[in-house]
Amino acid sequence: MTIEQRLADVRTRVNKAAAEAGREPDSVQLVAVSKTFDAEHIRPVIAAGQRIFGENRVQEAQGKWPELKQETGGIELHLIGPLQSNKAADAVALFDVIETVDREKIARTLSDEAKRQGRTPRFYVQVNTGLEPQKAGIAPDDVAAFLTLCRGEIGMAVEGLMCIPPADENPGPHFALLARLAAENGVDKLSMGMSGDFETAIGFGATSVRVGSAIFGSR
Repeated sequence: MTIEQRLADVRTRVNKAAAEAGREPDSVQLVAVSKTFDAEHIRPVIAAGQRIFGENRVQEAQGKWPELKQETGGIELHLIGPLQSNKAADAVALFDVIETVDREKIARTLSDEAKRQGRTPRFYVQVNTGLEPQKAGIAPDDVAAFLTLCRGEIGMAVEGLMCIPPADENPGPHFALLARLAAENGVDKLSMGMSGDFETAIGFGATSVRVGSAIFGSR
């Protein structure tokens, strides 16, 4: 199966899952996760009409996306990996959406950088739904207070919540938890679901799904 065929297959599956959940197909954004793949692998996906992409690392993205964005208008780039404070300025300059706001320090740094650069990236708070010690994210019980801090004192408009459920657990309860937290806190967007579980995530209300290997193949 070619990369274009895999992309078409994923789009069909997204639309089917949305329909089964009683939702419109355009209520779910497909974020093609291009981490570890070079520009030559990404160009066919762009040529097939995909415009929303996700990357894990700022430095890797800097090596390919400025040129790709220059070649094709309308690209929307999401940072979906952990962000260190010393990369915040670069992240704000390159990314349109930063999905991994996970602590007060990075929220303040990103807010300051956005103002300094005159850029308006959209922000998501990462929630550690499984309370995994090795994984970044705000604990579910702390989400309300963190959102209040971001929206108030820091002045950051948070658009959505994002999660990565534990690999060895049923993702459904984690998606349900994220959806409940979003509803309780007036957050509209939910970034959840990856290649192995995006259809389940759509059933729980995902507004964007992050799909890599099902499109690009194994890494």
